[in-house]
Amino acid sequence: MTNPLINLNFKKMANSTTINPTLNSHSVMTNIISHLDSLTPKGKILGNYIMQNPTKAVFMTIKELAETCKTSEATVIRFIDSCGYRGYSEFQQALKSFLDTGLTLLDRADLKGIQKPDINRLNHVVLEEMSNLQHLYESIDLKKLNEIVDYLMQSPNVYVVGSRLSYTFAYFMGWSLSRIRKGTTIVKGSDTTSIDQIANAPEKSLIIMVATTRYPNELIKLGKFIRREGHTLILITDNTMSPIIQFANFFLVVPMNSIPFIGNTSNMLCVIKYIVQELASRMGDDLKIHQQKLEQTYLENDILFNIYT
Repeated sequence: MTNPLINLNFKKMANSTTINPTLNSHSVMTNIISHLDSLTPKGKILGNYIMQNPTKAVFMTIKELAETCKTSEATVIRFIDSCGYRGYSEFQQALKSFLDTGLTLLDRADLKGIQKPDINRLNHVVLEEMSNLQHLYESIDLKKLNEIVDYLMQSPNVYVVGSRLSYTFAYFMGWSLSRIRKGTTIVKGSDTTSIDQIANAPEKSLIIMVATTRYPNELIKLGKFIRREGHTLILITDNTMSPIIQFANFFLVVPMNSIPFIGNTSNMLCVIKYIVQELASRMGDDLKIHQQKLEQTYLENDILFNIYT
């Protein structure tokens, strides 16, 4: 299913002389439009087909795209090269990133064939997650991951922020961090008191924001406010087109290999688990002292089930 709203936006972009700088930097569609006049006639056919049928093109192989547009595989490869991509897989990933920011819930249900009968959904879900995790393992920026751990080691006050779906990840990260260190606060970005929490935070606090598509406006506003307050904002997101990147001092894109129906969870959770465990491994005796105090508190206040009592 092709989203008519997306197609309308393509036409506006093509006819506009002023293109949003974020789109100009990241959007595969804007990239195609900017190269359209310099392409060969067959290259233009490819470009127009992709712009008009992005949800079909994104899942096609080079051979399938060439056959659909009645051209050769070599022409497809030249087209990808002309648009500045280092291979077809990079182009497909850029197209997926673009689609993931614009598809509605209805589009996603249609794309995933949610209402089709006789589908082995368990098999589909498990294989999709395995593919995502493989992609994460092969392409995650480990240096950036460890830099986030460096920030956490150096920061006495940490606020972990999320909203809607990303609040699930922010809560998990904040809860996990509080099990290994002091000074961690979880902030619900959709709550208006989140502004108060950030405004009252100690100077130069570390704010870790988790933001996933489709990005809530409250997180964008909060990201802008955090930057204005002079805190350090680390963004963990799932797309290079995330509108909050412009406010972040440092960001990490968690790579995904699919366009989700509701949301991708495994990759984001794996990244958070790595950050927490890597931080714990660096803390030395401080980790043991903190956890001993927590366990004593649980015991004294009868917080958790204990099989020995």
